[in-house]
Amino acid sequence: MTASAELLGRGTVGTTYKALLDSRLIVTVKRLDAIRLAGVGREKFERHMESVGALGHPNLVPLRAYFQAKEERLLIYDYLPNGSLSSLVHGTKSSRAKPLHWTSCLKIAEDVAQGLSYIHQAWQLVHGNLKSSNVLLGPDFEACIADYCPVALATIPPLTSNDGQEDADAIAYKAPEARHKSLSYQSVKADVYSFGILLLELLTGKQPSKLPVLPLDEMMEFVRKVREEGEKNGNWREDRDKFGMLTEVAVACSLASPEQRPTMWQVLKMLQEIKEAAVMEECDLVMDSTNSGSS
Repeated sequence: MTASAELLGRGTVGTTYKALLDSRLIVTVKRLDAIRLAGVGREKFERHMESVGALGHPNLVPLRAYFQAKEERLLIYDYLPNGSLSSLVHGTKSSRAKPLHWTSCLKIAEDVAQGLSYIHQAWQLVHGNLKSSNVLLGPDFEACIADYCPVALATIPPLTSNDGQEDADAIAYKAPEARHKSLSYQSVKADVYSFGILLLELLTGKQPSKLPVLPLDEMMEFVRKVREEGEKNGNWREDRDKFGMLTEVAVACSLASPEQRPTMWQVLKMLQEIKEAAVMEECDLVMDSTNSGSS
């Protein structure tokens, strides 16, 4: 409580700080909004946080501790120094964004899918607030999901209300069936929708609110145009099939009907199949060049 703190950002359910403890350990502290959790009793909060604290996966930012007093509720996470996925994709005041290579898009997407699939399958929990600012980059630039599961406790007005609580990008991440309900409405299929939007954000470098809602063929054409505009080195021609496969996954995840969306486990399998196909293709190319050289 007495640690020096630096404001990192204000989110849907609270404010996040970087704090330096007496032990010289740097942590991330999320101060939850008392109004948002006004109806949550002490025991309910403790039960929920004990469940969330039990989660352990390489692609989740670890929750190390929680604290609650009369009007104060804090969550303490590991601090990851490499910033957020949002900063990587869209740039910051001090750094410009660059289009991500398809291998980077695939690696990040697989990391996030691993973390979400674990939350859904192993623990029957829901993230509820997936977005690029809630994906942080670890020491080896692995993608780690942050801010998972606290919105299950929050009471938040519908995203379409004019109360100024949410911006157009936050709304764009939300599944159609969730947009006219409070943010406490959650489902695994709504998480899948958010993942689909996140993947399109990775592929195009566009903010979610700037992404059109298109059928697969038109979305592939949209991604093609964006990539051609952003890549001056001509890599698009040799990589377009890979981008096409990733676009297929993104569109499947962001279908309007929740019943038609795949599960995160199925999404993870799709991404792993794309990676395996790319590895096989690379091996074939190496074999071909070796054979042609020897002949």
